[in-house]
Amino acid sequence: MTPRNDDAPKPLPLAGVKVLDFSRLLPGPFATMMLGELGADVIKVEQPGIGDPSRHNHPRYRQGSVYFHAANGNKRSIALDMATDAGKEVATRLLRWGDVAVESFRPGVTARLGIDYPRAGAINPRIIYCSITGFGQSGPLAHIAGHDLAIQALTGLMGCAPDGEAPVPGFQAADFAGSLYAVIGIQAALAQRTQTSVGCEVDLAMFEALFNMCFLPLSSAFARLAGHAGEPRMESFGANPRYATYRTKDGRQVAITLLETKAWREFCAHIGRPDLVSAEETPADRLGNHGERAPAYRAALAEYCSTQTWDELMRQMERTGMAICPVASPADAVSLAHVAARDMVERIEHPDEGEIPQFVNPLWRSGLARKQHLPAPALGQHTHEILQSLGYSSAEISRLSTHKVVEG
Repeated sequence: MTPRNDDAPKPLPLAGVKVLDFSRLLPGPFATMMLGELGADVIKVEQPGIGDPSRHNHPRYRQGSVYFHAANGNKRSIALDMATDAGKEVATRLLRWGDVAVESFRPGVTARLGIDYPRAGAINPRIIYCSITGFGQSGPLAHIAGHDLAIQALTGLMGCAPDGEAPVPGFQAADFAGSLYAVIGIQAALAQRTQTSVGCEVDLAMFEALFNMCFLPLSSAFARLAGHAGEPRMESFGANPRYATYRTKDGRQVAITLLETKAWREFCAHIGRPDLVSAEETPADRLGNHGERAPAYRAALAEYCSTQTWDELMRQMERTGMAICPVASPADAVSLAHVAARDMVERIEHPDEGEIPQFVNPLWRSGLARKQHLPAPALGQHTHEILQSLGYSSAEISRLSTHKVVEG
């Protein structure tokens, strides 16, 4: 499928925007990769010899980390020791060159490295400087490392289970919330700069980004803040029998999402149990726990799922449109026919890894993002190229390499 309205090729929306990626691990690199997907020229600044720690994560392809490749396509890499005076000078030239800088150090580290916002803004008043931290640049928790689990724990998101247990989440919601708000904030700042001609500082806390998305988990708490009871609460955390998981005949799991009255009525007709439909059900009940009717609902759903295999339920969902979804393993998910039909995974040719899969930004259909990634760079792969573009001579680059200021 090709993008619509493509009679004439359009430039990607961030074509010509120059991004410096001083970040590591997940939130910053994923955000800057998305900026690259939208057309920006992204330079990844890494520590010589080590690089982004995510380069060393398992599992791996032939050489590199799957994690690193997934979060660092569409970038160039320079290996630079910013602890040295010469390295700080290179960083200064980079800041003068860039439109956007993204960093994810703890508060205070960038000042020691000479790349904090006051210095960056003095060097380049047009720069948009995004700092991604766990809890922000100020406040009593600002010094705490921004680990996803700690942040999810404090937002209240993990405290909603009806049994009081808080299992470790399988998705890094805080990390990705930080990434998405960073991209939104940077694009908003770029738009603002067209009006003001000056950049700004984006102090982005992963905690605030995720907290801001938690209006459903925190709805009862908000009601109480306003002086109300907050009960009954919205139930989408396991207590609603029509929004829960059950076991299939072959011992696997299936997710039931029969919230709407119409969907529930159609399901009950399908299984021959019209007695389970209550004429008293109101729109508010869809996200409640269904009170005294809950045990009968849960028993009927458990019995139904236990008579079907995972594959049978998958085919039935596709045929009928009922929102009964088999719980896919990672291997199941990447093999879904829907993933293939929507071009959600592309294979790219990497010079070191061979052919590897890559997630596709869903905005490609609108012509707003690249469909196929440029391969993630080797550590320092573009060091000489970048230094030359910053005005360094071959002799100067040789001296920087000899003194281990740069690598590559």
